[in-house]
Amino acid sequence: MRTPASPTPRRTVLALGTAAAATPWLGPATARARTGGPEGSAGTAPGEPDEPGIDELRRRMADGRLDAERLTRHYLERLERLDPLLHSVIEVNPDALREARRLDARRRARGPLHGMPVLLKDLVETADRMHTTAGSFALEGLRPAADATVAARLREAGAVILGKTNLSEWAGGMSLTHHAGWSARGGQTRNPYKLDRSPNESSSGTGVAVAAGLCVAGIGTETNGSIIDPASANCVVGVKPTVGLVGRGGVIPGVPSQDSVGPMARTVRDAAIMLGVLVGLDDRDPATRAGRGHHHRDYTRFLDADGLRGARIGVPRSVYFGYDHHADEIAERAIAMLRKGGATIVDPADIPTAERLEDLPSSVVVQVYEIKRALNAYLAAAPGDHPRSLRELIEFNRAHADRELRYVRQDGLETVEKLEFSAREYREALALNHRLSRAEGIDAVLREHRLDALVMPTCGPPAKIDLVRGDAHGGGSSTPAALAGYPAISVPAGFAFGLPVGLTFMGTAWSEPTLLRLAYAYERASRVRRPPAYRAADVGF
Repeated sequence: MRTPASPTPRRTVLALGTAAAATPWLGPATARARTGGPEGSAGTAPGEPDEPGIDELRRRMADGRLDAERLTRHYLERLERLDPLLHSVIEVNPDALREARRLDARRRARGPLHGMPVLLKDLVETADRMHTTAGSFALEGLRPAADATVAARLREAGAVILGKTNLSEWAGGMSLTHHAGWSARGGQTRNPYKLDRSPNESSSGTGVAVAAGLCVAGIGTETNGSIIDPASANCVVGVKPTVGLVGRGGVIPGVPSQDSVGPMARTVRDAAIMLGVLVGLDDRDPATRAGRGHHHRDYTRFLDADGLRGARIGVPRSVYFGYDHHADEIAERAIAMLRKGGATIVDPADIPTAERLEDLPSSVVVQVYEIKRALNAYLAAAPGDHPRSLRELIEFNRAHADRELRYVRQDGLETVEKLEFSAREYREALALNHRLSRAEGIDAVLREHRLDALVMPTCGPPAKIDLVRGDAHGGGSSTPAALAGYPAISVPAGFAFGLPVGLTFMGTAWSEPTLLRLAYAYERASRVRRPPAYRAADVGF
């Protein structure tokens, strides 16, 4: 358990940043040398050589240069050195090295993630000695009887579960204001590119840990922007799958009609490998029945460096451009690159319902109705000593206000508890959300212009952390896919004064293969990603 830490002195921060930048990777560099990145700083091609991906790590294991124990120890040592600065990990798995040694003892049946250390957002249950708490002290007594479906699939694929990542407490549902990356258990997660900046929410810790090289890859969850926004802010790849593609059994729920579990990684290829492990039917999640026939065990077969050629990509200008000129400039350069890569760009290709989707009263009805029922059911059934309902959770927070409500009000939870809607009101609201976001929204514009996907800036550069008033939130592109339950992928697109900005590829249901192909081809052409600099002080912007 970790309590909120006092501010780190600038001298210590700079020393940590220098040490992180100088850390040698395991084994010799295997690819290109460093090349000049944006703003004249040193840059590295995605996944090479300082950030080897899953394929390269598996090659090193296959030829005896590396094993799971050594790789796990590397990440544990890096985490111990860097995470006091970042607060991205709530808890480390005390059995991680034991798991790694057990994997090294295997001579056969090695899975696609054999020996790969991964981190899970602290909403994902694990039946081990770690907690699963949503960042709240209220759930420290929760002891799951079994792994979440995604955790079990990761273990079956050979992954080492390294620990749990910090998040916006209760996945951002605690407060009506944005306190991205703050939880009572984990403190304030910080953006590794600029430490006074927000990591974005709510899969904050996963995005930061992946960016900082504290794991090979990680797991996030999204209700509306909670994977793709922190992916953008931390210069990593985030995949929000179609609802029903990845099982959510054993994951603390938010809004089930919108909730997704997906990978966050430093490259599209690593994200595709992770996604292939996660997908499939889940007896604990009825939504996965709709995914039958849409699962692919190997998403890497859709990756094509020339995948932009012949693609038709639309640019929805209304609502999703114009809220931040830095994001606009970066997106314009990305669109030019898509065109250069052989894609036909349809511009504008507006989502007809875009303005209505951003301020839908029916969205509030759906969120309140689903959160209240899903969370009450989860708390009532989960084993251990903890609040058994939303009402009891609110009372717990009041009784422990010195820790739980130190910075963040619980007006979000209180609003959900206070409001009540009938089943009929809920069904009508959900139907309206789906109609406006699907048939009259994303699907309408894709059909009208015969598009493969839409593309837009994921969100603006990360704002300054403000624990007192809450972080500013300056727009984003996540709402259409969130309400529709459709997929979206955010890929690094550029930097504004050293602050990352991502590009989102969005499509219709089950279009992950197409989105991965486009995102991979763009990533290969743009070579945007570079490791973080851990800058301590704000300069200018």
